[in-house]
Amino acid sequence: MKTNRLISALAIASMVSVVLFSGCKKDDDTVDNPSTIPVQTKVMTKVSLAGASNYAVLAGSAVTSIGATTINGDLGLSPGTSVGGFPPGILVGTLGINTPLSTTAKLDLTAAYNDAAGRTSTDIVTLSGNIGGLTLTPGLYKSTSTLAISSGDLTFDAKGDASAVFIIQIASTLTTSPGRKVILSGGASASNIFWQVGSSATFGTTSVFKGTVMAMQSITFNTGATLDGRALARTGGVTMAGNTIVKP
Repeated sequence: MKTNRLISALAIASMVSVVLFSGCKKDDDTVDNPSTIPVQTKVMTKVSLAGASNYAVLAGSAVTSIGATTINGDLGLSPGTSVGGFPPGILVGTLGINTPLSTTAKLDLTAAYNDAAGRTSTDIVTLSGNIGGLTLTPGLYKSTSTLAISSGDLTFDAKGDASAVFIIQIASTLTTSPGRKVILSGGASASNIFWQVGSSATFGTTSVFKGTVMAMQSITFNTGATLDGRALARTGGVTMAGNTIVKP
């Protein structure tokens, strides 16, 4: 009898141990974003855009717009040939389709993309999934998968340094939910924020975004989304729908 009770007790203890261990187990691929972003000591320098710096929109395959889109800055395409929607869209800048300038700008975009993707730091901060609600301080950030601004707005805080640079490396897609915003504080500037996107970027309806977006593939703006920065797509197209894009 005592032996049976002892075996039963050991079996129950073993089951409890397994349940507790399973409940605490964490997927090795999951990274929790820190609630407070640590201040980085290594200072990032700006990514040189060279000939791509004059472009508010630059694409590889096509540029398409519907509705009252306004672009302040040059619009370029290389090697594609199709630009549609201007007019009724308004371009306050120069349109270049396979011109020497737009072709050079695409080469410079490739160099800038590779520069941003290759940056390293001893105190790099790893991000994952939804980054809405966070406040990022100057430095280098990396995601090994996708990033989204979905459950809150994202703030860039330059800590009083107007020249502070932020670089965000994203292995896959970048998305924002409708109405979400990127907010600048502490002297942060859209011209000093660089998003290196491993695939494509999509901005939700009426969302407000800041910075230079360098996407390997395509960039899509849903109705009413705005960008204070640049939309630069290496191989794919840029699609717009009644948006405002202002080159800083």
